[in-house]
Amino acid sequence: MTLSTEHPSASPTRRSGPRWWRRPWVAPLAVVAVAFVAFSLPPYLSMDPSQSRVPAPDFFPPHFVVLSLHVVFGSIAVITCCLQVWPWFRARHPRAHRIVGRVYVFAGCLPGGLLALVVAVATPFGPVAGASSVVLALLWLGCTLAGWRMARQRRFVDHRRWMIRSFALTMSIITNRLWTVVFVITLAPQLDQTYNGDQAMVAGTIAGLSAWLGWVLPLMLAEWWLERGDAAKRRRRAARQIA
Repeated sequence: MTLSTEHPSASPTRRSGPRWWRRPWVAPLAVVAVAFVAFSLPPYLSMDPSQSRVPAPDFFPPHFVVLSLHVVFGSIAVITCCLQVWPWFRARHPRAHRIVGRVYVFAGCLPGGLLALVVAVATPFGPVAGASSVVLALLWLGCTLAGWRMARQRRFVDHRRWMIRSFALTMSIITNRLWTVVFVITLAPQLDQTYNGDQAMVAGTIAGLSAWLGWVLPLMLAEWWLERGDAAKRRRRAARQIA
């Protein structure tokens, strides 16, 4: 997975674009990802269902085990994707980029996405959040597999596009939590007036809104970024033809 269109087997000594310290988004992304994993992962490594941050539905006893495995594989995906979208790392260490990419796909996204489907169907947060989680899991699996296939076929421009989408969906787990905080702050004061004191209804509303906005907006932003880059390339080609 890469944010560069350059062939991934390019010489590691070749300079490609700005150096790593001139990418101001790299360090903040890594810090946020590590902090998120450090906060999210420990309860699910404890093997204690009482530590779960998601209520277990009565009709699905293995919920905690499935959720724990999903969190573990998802954490692998979150951490490895930070390396994969770092242009300096890809350009200077192409072999490591390929190895980490396989870890991202086969030890992160694919098992995490399959388990996410199970978790989504058994979600305690209602059908709106459940539907969002199912769509997200299917898109996550589909974009990641498409990107992997493009790399296998050496179609690296298409590989880049699909993996940028996969990256956006992987990191949506973080934006989901940010939206949750926003809606808790904005909707909690309306508990009595709008929701007649029904805390379950408030929780379902917050979960549904956060679930959909959490991945739809990052995916839209990724598509905008891709189209913006394509438009710039078309303008450069047109300028060269005129010259």
